[in-house]
Amino acid sequence: MKLRRAVITAAGREDQQLPLQRLIDRDGHPKTALQIVVEEAAVAGADEVAIVVRSGAEEAFRTAAGSAASRLEMIPQQQPLGYGNALQAARAFVGDEPFLHFVGDHLYVSDAPRRCAEQLVAVAEAEGCAVSAVQATRESMLPFFGTVGGRRVPEGRGLYEVETVVEKPTPTRAEQDLIVPGLRAGHYLCFFGMHVLTPTVFDLLERLGDEGQRQLSPALAQLAARERYLAYEVHGRRFNLGETYGLLVAQLALGLAGNDRAEVLAQIVELLARQPRGG
Repeated sequence: MKLRRAVITAAGREDQQLPLQRLIDRDGHPKTALQIVVEEAAVAGADEVAIVVRSGAEEAFRTAAGSAASRLEMIPQQQPLGYGNALQAARAFVGDEPFLHFVGDHLYVSDAPRRCAEQLVAVAEAEGCAVSAVQATRESMLPFFGTVGGRRVPEGRGLYEVETVVEKPTPTRAEQDLIVPGLRAGHYLCFFGMHVLTPTVFDLLERLGDEGQRQLSPALAQLAARERYLAYEVHGRRFNLGETYGLLVAQLALGLAGNDRAEVLAQIVELLARQPRGG
């Protein structure tokens, strides 16, 4: 398996605005969230990147991509039929090759020398199969993520054989079907917002029926029954820009992980010191 292409889905109502937001990257340079994610894909080896956007938003995304715009392919989603339909819009772009997939409303900060996508792609290429990045996530966050159940791969640090996938499970469902031995109590393996997928996923999405109801998690549950499919605990953190204070938290994480860490910390301390004391 050799990965050359990446697909970013950004066609949802909120997704079409969040990637356009400007932040300061780890290197101290102002960039849009879209530029940061495109760089993540390029460093992981994706020479070609497609962005699925809402029809009519192409020019805004080209502008937000900056110097990278010339090597991006914009794919308009003609009708707002959901996540699965948006991903299917990239089928012709992907062809018969595996591809790296990001959701457009997440940013990623690595805790290791290699970026999160680099880690994921290295595992997928070594194992020769689809791999989803996951993160141990506390039970209270289950309503926000797809969650996987499976078993650890012997001698595979942070690697799991996926047996089932459930989109936004209830705590009861998670306790019954998604407990993974070795995780802390009350924690589950939830999607990180990036995957290396095989073209098989397009056939599985097609079989889910009504276009507006197609979601990635049910297709991935079927993928686990059809071919080898792994989950990998990436050394890093994901930040959902769509959450309350999501942009703020992502910006703080980028600043604290970058060259301006001392300055960012100093400003945080100053802000805290100026807060009125309770009582």
